[in-house]
Amino acid sequence: MSRRTTQLAGLDLNLLVVLRELLRERNVTRAAERVGVSQPALSAALARLRRHFEDDLLVRSGRGYVLTPLARQLTRQVEDVCAAAEQLFATGSSFAPDTSVREFTLLMADYTLTVIGQSLAELFEREAPRARLRIRLVRESLSADLPRVVRFVDGVIAPPIELEEQPKLRSAELFRDEWVCVVWAGHELGDAALSLTDLQRLDWVVPYHREPGVALPPVPRRLAALGIAPRVALSVESYQAVPALVAGTHRIALVQRRLALQFAERFDLRVLECPGEPEGIVESLWWHDDLDPDPAHAWLREALSGIGEGLRDHNPG
Repeated sequence: MSRRTTQLAGLDLNLLVVLRELLRERNVTRAAERVGVSQPALSAALARLRRHFEDDLLVRSGRGYVLTPLARQLTRQVEDVCAAAEQLFATGSSFAPDTSVREFTLLMADYTLTVIGQSLAELFEREAPRARLRIRLVRESLSADLPRVVRFVDGVIAPPIELEEQPKLRSAELFRDEWVCVVWAGHELGDAALSLTDLQRLDWVVPYHREPGVALPPVPRRLAALGIAPRVALSVESYQAVPALVAGTHRIALVQRRLALQFAERFDLRVLECPGEPEGIVESLWWHDDLDPDPAHAWLREALSGIGEGLRDHNPG
């Protein structure tokens, strides 16, 4: 038996769940409730984790706790490992959605959640009421880390950036969208059509703004393709937040049409066609091909395909 195998055999894998909940909750009492054990039992488990990592992990600050630098580093790793373990032990030769208690994990941007979130929630309540769905939001641009992360979740819903050339990844198109500009209804532009000159001179709200480079996020990449170097007044790590940051100002933003139409009335925004014919948006489900034989995953793929088909039948206009 190899040294690595011996180390794994000697681990108490229940500590993985304890570690995950401690890092999520940053509170011993709440973590104990999540795991379903007493507070003394969870405190004992925390002591074992501290001995194993030779680190405090959680440090008291005021009336709460904060994570140590090592704990922050472990947060992403333990989420991936627990998701992979749950995926492994949930795999079976059959799947009954109406009785399954399996947990599914999907990774997507908050824009995508705006588009499919309600349909997804209703589908699980209707067809798999006991199953659990965990949605992890992409907080930053699609990066070189996603090809690794997709191996530990049930799927990533995203454009093909950084994923289409990856081996062993499968994909299925869900829906399409297009880029439009949004401005406040009281904007100085009035009813005039936008020009590229307007885009260059106006102040911008840009989600996930990065300086020009190899892996630009979607909005900066589209503006760069139009030859626009935007004067960025506000940057935010969210798509959903953009309309609120445009409202009542003389700023402009480039957003997905489906999102723009959902927020236009609420924030008194005008939706304008973007000059220069920006490239369209294709949102696809990406998964590792190891999941192909899993009947539960096959159900999820079919369910998402049905949601996507409904969106394709009602394209925004």
